[in-house]
Amino acid sequence: MSQKAIFIAGPCVIESAELLDTVARKLVEINGKHGTDIIFKASFDKANRTSIRSFRGPGLERGLQLLADIKAKFGLRILTDIHEAWQAKPVGEVCDVIQIPAFLCRQTDLLIAAAQTGRIVNIKKAQFLSGRDMRYPVEKARDAGAKDIWLTERGNMMGYNNLVVDFRNIPDMLDIVPTVIMDCTHSVQRPGGSDGKTGGDRRFVPQMALAAKAFGATGYFFEVHPTPDEGLSDAANMLELDKLEQLIEELIR
Repeated sequence: MSQKAIFIAGPCVIESAELLDTVARKLVEINGKHGTDIIFKASFDKANRTSIRSFRGPGLERGLQLLADIKAKFGLRILTDIHEAWQAKPVGEVCDVIQIPAFLCRQTDLLIAAAQTGRIVNIKKAQFLSGRDMRYPVEKARDAGAKDIWLTERGNMMGYNNLVVDFRNIPDMLDIVPTVIMDCTHSVQRPGGSDGKTGGDRRFVPQMALAAKAFGATGYFFEVHPTPDEGLSDAANMLELDKLEQLIEELIR
């Protein structure tokens, strides 16, 4: 690959300090063995859960404290997502990358607020947009002062409770920005397809990553968990933590 691949990994949502420590320790181990610089990801609030009864996370204040602790303890760069413009400033004080959720990628005020922090802005492509359509969210963030903008492919809605990935979106988005990430776990979702929560099939995560590499992806996003079936969000899609290293080895080989 022409540039060092970017890797983003971590649990879908902050469940506990112990979970964050377990995942972070493994990422540091992989970084030491393979010369990678994996960015640690976890959400402080899952504001877009299917059901009102679903677990959302510890919230902004406690969540940022836990993420700051991971940064200080392990030296990892941090990524988290925001859902409202007012969250950008406090998140930007802790996190290195601010992520815009796919459903919200056209929200002008959200993009502007993220851009104004001076942090990297990772915009996930909406399930209802093509890769080429992403030039408009990028334009909004650039006009607001963002210097480094990433785009992330995560599949398109196709029929009911399912996603399809058109990998041609990757080169299309590379025409807009130099960094395009493949979200290898959310792209195997079946949104709302599991009795009030999102289903999916993690078996296909490695194939999603390898196909994305063939189409020129410059980075890979994995939600990981030591026991994903016990995870409190996106359980069906998260990759087992102990399988992450082998997959990263394949991608950087």
